[in-house]
Amino acid sequence: MARKCAISGVGPLSGNNRSHAMNASKRKWNPNLQKFRTKDGKVILVTARTAKTLRKHSN
Repeated sequence: MARKCAISGVGPLSGNNRSHAMNASKRKWNPNLQKFRTKDGKVILVTARTAKTLRKHSN
C-alpha cells in the first residue's frame, strides 16, 4: 500500500537534511496518515488534516 492519502492524494515529500556545516543528505517527509472510517463503514487511509476537514463537514 502506498503512503498516499486516499482523498487528497498527498504523498511523501523529499528534500535535504542540513547540518550546521551545511552538508546535505537526502531525507523524506511522510504524510501523517490515519485510519478513517467512512459513513458506509469502509476504512481508508487519509491525512490527519483531511480527516479533520471530513469530520468538520460531516454534520
